[in-house]
Amino acid sequence: MELTGKTFIVTGGGSGLGEATARAFAAGGANVMVADLNDTVGEKVAADLGANGAYANCDVSSEEAVVACVDATVSKFGGLNGAVNCAGIGAAMRVAGKHGPHALDLFQTIINVNLVGSFNVIRLCAPKIIEGEADAKGERGVFINTASVAAFEGQIGQAAYSASKGGVVAMTLPIARELAQFGIRVVTIAPGLFDTPMFAMLPQEARDSLGAQVPFPSRLGFPQEFADMACQIVHNTMLNGTTVRLDGAVRMQPK
Repeated sequence: MELTGKTFIVTGGGSGLGEATARAFAAGGANVMVADLNDTVGEKVAADLGANGAYANCDVSSEEAVVACVDATVSKFGGLNGAVNCAGIGAAMRVAGKHGPHALDLFQTIINVNLVGSFNVIRLCAPKIIEGEADAKGERGVFINTASVAAFEGQIGQAAYSASKGGVVAMTLPIARELAQFGIRVVTIAPGLFDTPMFAMLPQEARDSLGAQVPFPSRLGFPQEFADMACQIVHNTMLNGTTVRLDGAVRMQPK
């Protein structure tokens, strides 16, 4: 599928991986609905995209919010061809820590945003994509999800985060198989250690230490590299029903 003239929703599009993806897609000629909870950053990114951009305040875990976002996208750009799920949260807590058991509400919140939120976007976007016309290759659209290497090598304290990202990986194939009849692909990216706002809060010494854990290149990944992979997924029709590790060969240790 070509980016030119196509329309995508990018959740978490106001910063980090989502922002880089929104900018890359728009540079490739796509229309992008920047969906975020932070109006300040979301509106700025959308404004920078010019005629190819728009912004919607969107809680991915809310049916009403996602429906409104989808409707606004179709109304603005005349159709929908996919979504990139970059919205997500993380927190570290031990199952049996010195302050007691893992907080259940924290576990549920992380699952609700990272896993349920991604599914919510897919299930509400899919019918609109199906309504559109297929291209010459029979393709109507593509969903790109964001997992993490924590889905495979979760560290101590990452039970909730790893479970949420593992769920994203696990649902990729069954959804891809279901939507194949409509010419819609589903692919997940599992990034390693990337230079996102979460890492930006760490001291430079800590950032350098984390980057040194990556075999090659021995640094934190750049958001643009995630965006480049997302663009490649859109272009390469054979990528479907799989999870692509984007991690410089890093394998996370227990802690």
